[in-house]
Amino acid sequence: MASEKKQKTSVKPRPSENESFFKNRVGMGISFDLGVRKFYIFDTEVHMYFVNGLCDTSFITQILIELTEVNDYKHNKDKVSDIVENRIANQQVEKVETLDEVTDQVLSGLIAIIIEGCQFAFTVDTRSYPGRTPEEPDTEKVVRGSRDGFVENIIVNTALIRRRIRDEKLRYEMLKVGERSKTDVCVAYIEDVANPDLVDVIKKELKAIEIDGITMGDKTVEEFIVKQGYNPYPLVRYTERADVAANHLLEGHVVIITDTSPSVILTPTTFFHHVQHAEEYRNAPSVGTFLRWVRFLGIMASTLFLPLWFLFVQEPQLLPENLKFIGPSEETNIPIVVQIFLADVGIEFLRMAAIHTPTALSTAMGLIAAVLIGEIAIEVGLFVPEVILYVALAAIGTFTTPSYELSIANKMVRLAMLIAVAAFGLEGFIIAMTVFILMLVRIRSLNTPYLWPFIPFNLKALWQIIVRTSVPGAKIRPSIVHPQNIKKQPS
Repeated sequence: MASEKKQKTSVKPRPSENESFFKNRVGMGISFDLGVRKFYIFDTEVHMYFVNGLCDTSFITQILIELTEVNDYKHNKDKVSDIVENRIANQQVEKVETLDEVTDQVLSGLIAIIIEGCQFAFTVDTRSYPGRTPEEPDTEKVVRGSRDGFVENIIVNTALIRRRIRDEKLRYEMLKVGERSKTDVCVAYIEDVANPDLVDVIKKELKAIEIDGITMGDKTVEEFIVKQGYNPYPLVRYTERADVAANHLLEGHVVIITDTSPSVILTPTTFFHHVQHAEEYRNAPSVGTFLRWVRFLGIMASTLFLPLWFLFVQEPQLLPENLKFIGPSEETNIPIVVQIFLADVGIEFLRMAAIHTPTALSTAMGLIAAVLIGEIAIEVGLFVPEVILYVALAAIGTFTTPSYELSIANKMVRLAMLIAVAAFGLEGFIIAMTVFILMLVRIRSLNTPYLWPFIPFNLKALWQIIVRTSVPGAKIRPSIVHPQNIKKQPS
């Protein structure tokens, strides 16, 4: 956003002057997708400006038919602007008085109708953004549940949430972010539930963003809002599921929806928001609790399993007598810690390769990884079998983590703890664990303690994290979002 305010240019009564503005400012005549349709109503010149690819041609054609057929049967020459306004067959028509705003609207996919002799323009919403239809997100699949997920179209995304929350207090406030991109960013909240101070802070941060464009969508918005720096742990939660976003809105969270992004931002969030999954709420409470505990074990294994195993390899005297079998039974030429790092980095190679490999070749890539690399590496003595086993278990724990961002952060912590154990043994593990916990305690996301409800301690809230309680039993909204109305259900 420019530091100095640009001088606003008013709509001119002469159509040629407005056309010159579009040619000089927007590049009409050079950019093939910018166009103008000129026609007359009662000898009054009318210009219609549009962008090909962002507008629905059938809507534009219908509007042109409605306007031009006036010349065929209407004999009294009423005020042309009134005729145009009354005959535009669209539900969203606004008057705009500056060419700068007209330009922004046209580049957003609306059409602008400028009438000779008028110092304003009509903008009509005929947007039809290219994109896909809602489908189930790949990263948040459920066995039972809805199959519609967010897409890159902000209008579709807001409609998916509105379909689930038909409350008159649901608010969608639209802002434009980026001096050049002018990307639509929507702040969604329930007016009598969400903390108004939180809403104000988020809107203030969005309005303060100064950048040419946010082509990376919601991730760029996140970095401006929470100012994460080099902290690897996610300070906001992303979701591609409309039911998850709707549930968080009802709890008092604020949702940030960015155009061109198929995911939305949930704020504020804690560490434990990133370990929950919609699958837990699509099953009975007991089954959901079981799934949650299994997921917790997987997350802990992805972070602590390898450092603990390597600690026992380094200091076998720590093992009880009946667990002495843990650890490699033969000497190796390559240090165990190096093997672990090579195997862990190798799994990252495979993950990246899977992302960039076409689906038809992914099976062949898996065979190469499992047979040629894994088996032969063990046979030639590059790895001992136990290293492959435990690295694979840690990797599976990483994949069980619902939040992709959290899983990568845990992997980085795991590698740091391995280095500490390799350098200092048991003392290194204790120091690394202490630093890790202190780091999490110090993190605050939008003034929200990251380890709540563990630190600061809240027994009732912690119980709802450990156990998936039934929906009728969950009558209180989480206090961490400071909701205006703390009760979920009427008394």
